[in-house]
Amino acid sequence: MNKIKALLCVLIPLLLIYVFNTKFGQTPPVLKFLNPFTGFWQNAESSSLPLNRQLVLKGTKENVDIVFDDRMIPHVFAQNDHDVYYAQGYVTAMHRLWQMDFQTRFAAGRIAEVVGEQAITIDQHQRRMGMLFGAEKSLEGMMQDPKSKEMIMAYTAGINAYIHSLTKASLPIEYKILDFSPEDWTPLKCALLLKQMSAVLAMGSDEFYMSNILKKFGPETTKNLFPDYPTLEDPIIPKGTAWNFKPLPIPPAPLGFNQMVTGNIATKQKDDGIGSNNWAISGEKTASGFPILANDPHLDLTLPSIWYQIQLHAPGINAYGVSLPGAPGITIGFNQHIAWGVTNVAADVLDYYQIKFQHNDRKLYWHDNQWKKTNKRLEIIKVRGGKTYTDTVVYTHHGPVVYFQKPEKLRMANNVPVGHALRWIAHDQSNELMTFYHLNRGKNYDDYRKALTYYTAPAQNFVFASVDNDIAITPNGKFPLKWKNQGKFLLDGTDSKSDWQGWIPADHNPTLKNPPRNFVSSANQSSTDQTYPYYINWEFSSYERGKRINDLLGGMSKVSVDSMKVMLMDSYSLFAENLLPGILPHVNTANLNATQKEALNLVKKWNKYFEADEIAASVFDLWSKRLFFNIWNDDFTVATVPMRYPSRDRTIQLILKEPGSTWFDNVNTPAKEDLAGLVNESFKYACDSLERKYGSIGEKWAWANLKSTHIPHLAKIPGFGTKTLRVGGARSTINALSETNGPSWRMVIELGKTPKGHGVFPGGQSGNPGSPFYDNMTATWAKGELYDLYYMQSPKDASAKIIANLKITNK
Repeated sequence: MNKIKALLCVLIPLLLIYVFNTKFGQTPPVLKFLNPFTGFWQNAESSSLPLNRQLVLKGTKENVDIVFDDRMIPHVFAQNDHDVYYAQGYVTAMHRLWQMDFQTRFAAGRIAEVVGEQAITIDQHQRRMGMLFGAEKSLEGMMQDPKSKEMIMAYTAGINAYIHSLTKASLPIEYKILDFSPEDWTPLKCALLLKQMSAVLAMGSDEFYMSNILKKFGPETTKNLFPDYPTLEDPIIPKGTAWNFKPLPIPPAPLGFNQMVTGNIATKQKDDGIGSNNWAISGEKTASGFPILANDPHLDLTLPSIWYQIQLHAPGINAYGVSLPGAPGITIGFNQHIAWGVTNVAADVLDYYQIKFQHNDRKLYWHDNQWKKTNKRLEIIKVRGGKTYTDTVVYTHHGPVVYFQKPEKLRMANNVPVGHALRWIAHDQSNELMTFYHLNRGKNYDDYRKALTYYTAPAQNFVFASVDNDIAITPNGKFPLKWKNQGKFLLDGTDSKSDWQGWIPADHNPTLKNPPRNFVSSANQSSTDQTYPYYINWEFSSYERGKRINDLLGGMSKVSVDSMKVMLMDSYSLFAENLLPGILPHVNTANLNATQKEALNLVKKWNKYFEADEIAASVFDLWSKRLFFNIWNDDFTVATVPMRYPSRDRTIQLILKEPGSTWFDNVNTPAKEDLAGLVNESFKYACDSLERKYGSIGEKWAWANLKSTHIPHLAKIPGFGTKTLRVGGARSTINALSETNGPSWRMVIELGKTPKGHGVFPGGQSGNPGSPFYDNMTATWAKGELYDLYYMQSPKDASAKIIANLKITNK
């Protein structure tokens, strides 16, 4: 008995030691996490920093000065290109290492290394989509140019210098929660970050829906409900713009191509209304006589922020703006001479081809009247606490055949058809870094145009302004030369005529410089009118934001930065303006209860601004969503044949111009429904839903409560995100805010003898939740205010509020 007690006395402490030092599921090792010397306590930061520090980093060539302003934004002053990117890598890692690590691991399909077997299917998806393959191809392009090679190698070395300085105590808190350590950074990780951005901006894959719709309804109905150009549009390049080039011959479409059945594919539909805005105004319309440029890219909002503010100063460069943590250079910003910004084009550069294999071994596939060999790529997926998993991915000349059998319950795989090869521009060799290398150093319009020639993907609307009083915009990227609507439906992988047939020449990309209206703009709407000779895509975001921007800018004179700030926060909805006249007359007030009558009265009086406290905005949002559901759900929701709804533009035209349409009838009921019946049911549904959720009509029905905008942590770690923010804006407004998507960086640049920058993003510079600089800018962003950006000319520039200095030497 005594021996048993003695044995237990030994075993129990050993068991407790094991338990408290081991990660179980999502729970970090308790003793490690609570350790006062190396645990989470060490991640608390003071708002006061050492005023002056000196650091020896052998990787620099000459001395580097980095000064941090009162928002912890680094201003890097170096004496050569190598050192400016080395220092950028170092300070970015200092503030955002875990974010950089997590994002690139996700892109590479390496999450299972950290969290175990539960992430195998996620990693498999990323590998099968060719994310790693595409990054490897991009890296080849980057390393071929001496300048971009120097950028990426120096940036990588700076990140690793910081990583090697870390101790267990100084690791970012997410490493402690997830119980792993950072590995050395590599140039491939920079390429992976850019591939992940391509994936984010690739939008949905509607060809699956469209093929099913074509099969069910036929070509006439499909063309009627899904036209190749919207009824209401205000394109980026204004209607009537002449094209000053001789277009290439357009490849002919294959004759008699019978679209194939897509099978049971639940795809991701495009999220209409969420996008980005940018514009530039000529000095002819500004108070200063110099151009003003504005940009607010709308992306998923997270903490840490997707962007990192920085100034880079070295011989030949003095640029300020935001960078992507993990990629060198400045992505959106300005210098002494020019300013630039971007919005997403939504070009059709991702297509799926149905492949015909000879046998189940998939060694040969039929293409162009012959059997061709496939290639097989082995993807090695390491699993924490488990066996290494090897996945074989079959490649045709199009690209990877993503799935032969899809995993269950993996949402991100839902938009991929089985047995189809993926042709995606992100798999091609490219070197986007050189675009930003030249923009960061650009002096004029010619430099802007040169920079764009290096850019492949994701296609962006690059807006430009210069101190020379030039303004311009270019929907830019490497666009495949396609026949019209090539990619609107799934493609035949056996026919070479369905392949991409070359490329639209870069100087044929639609461009607008110094137009008579004295401004340029974009909001993800159609790039051009229907006279443009090439096919970029058949559908873009709805026109409302672009039209509202153009209407406001067209009516302005003596524009100032203050009027631009107001415009960035504009929440007026052209969607509501267009729809309400077509549905309000159908509401039968005699059948409404008291709450519904009060709600209707508020909607009738509503000014159509989606402000935070608006009750009518909440009613309209739910009313319009339910109405669209009532119109289309019975026809376009079939369990075994997934489809999508017609666009918002087409639905509004149906309501306004075809009130007796048979589409208003619910085919699943014996009664014959009409527009009035659907309008009344959907209005009552909206009011009843709000009443059930918030009680009697009143301030709790406010739009901010229904929309519930907040900013979650990147890994959804509880407590590391924000509370619900009381902000306005909606998908259809310039201030395009939804629950967790919206303006990720608001920027206004005043060009002049000395440029003046103003900007803010939701979050802070630091990625450490224990830092006072983690989310210190969020309140300013929520209020629609902008900070003055310190565009420093030297480390001693007195115009900036500096709180810390870091001097880097190599000995």
